[in-house]
Amino acid sequence: MYKFIVKPLLFLLPPEKAHHFTFSLLKFILNIPLAKSIYRAIFCVEDKALACKVGGITFPGPVGLAAGFDKNALMTDELSVFGFGFIEIGTVTPRPQPGNPQPRLFRLPADEALINRMGFNNDGAEIIATRLRQRKDKIIIGGNIGKNKTTPNENALDDYVACFNALYDYVDYFVVNVSSPNTPGLRELQDREPLTNLLEGVQNLNQSKKSPKPVFLKIAPDLTYTQVDEIIEIVKVTNLTGLIISNTTISRDELKTDPAKVQEIGAGGVSGKPVRQRSTELIHYVCKEKNAPFDVIGVGGIHSADDAIEKMEAGAKLVQVFTGFIYAGPSLIHKINKRVLAQRRLGG
Repeated sequence: MYKFIVKPLLFLLPPEKAHHFTFSLLKFILNIPLAKSIYRAIFCVEDKALACKVGGITFPGPVGLAAGFDKNALMTDELSVFGFGFIEIGTVTPRPQPGNPQPRLFRLPADEALINRMGFNNDGAEIIATRLRQRKDKIIIGGNIGKNKTTPNENALDDYVACFNALYDYVDYFVVNVSSPNTPGLRELQDREPLTNLLEGVQNLNQSKKSPKPVFLKIAPDLTYTQVDEIIEIVKVTNLTGLIISNTTISRDELKTDPAKVQEIGAGGVSGKPVRQRSTELIHYVCKEKNAPFDVIGVGGIHSADDAIEKMEAGAKLVQVFTGFIYAGPSLIHKINKRVLAQRRLGG
């Protein structure tokens, strides 16, 4: 139904309008009596064999919703009915910001991909924290945090600290995002010295809390292996829980979409199928070749159960979907969970 009816209708709308329309429609439908129970019965796979412990948290299922889909924590209760084991909100900045001018989100149907240059548009940490405090569902929530566009890199830690403090009581884990290509200069924070200083600052704050939270670092797929080696060492030194691999790519290589159309769209990060291979290669490199002593969450180009299994076999403990959720529909989570469950029952 999604592939042949819902998606074609949604794809008639501009991507950002389709996103907001979907949120409004789900809010309406899931407020109908028994609707949530029906959706859960259709999409959720509940089995203790799906549980996975990462960072001291027992995730009831291995498939999460990646950051960017529900930036402002508007739909955590509603989205939980689709069988996610966890939902990552954000990226959240200390102060509200509108993001980049529209249009800033584009579909590449031939590639089953998106290009976005959203620019960390969000309602700000305080408003989002209030929403999280009022939520009803107990699904595991990750808080993806970043800096405001107007904050210079030398003051970036102040923004991450502000977000951490605002969200601390309402999220289960944190993600430090320094890998979006859509905030000018942000990726410079992935360099050794600024990244070490940033993560040490976040972890010092975290360790000062009564109950420290798991903290992950989200990295770009465009890093060289030398840069990844440096990041592995930094993650070990700062005692982070692990990495999320990976964010969107600035590469335009091997896209099927007409190059003229891609050029017309302009700047932004590519997500979806074009990033699948590079993301998986980096996961394999970190987990298998470098045998890194921390956990990895895999994201990037997961459009099928096979794609998810590929990332888990490469070493990811958990996976996240975003663009695949848009192209393949909500049944994707159910299919992945069923495949994982079948493998675990067989001891695979």
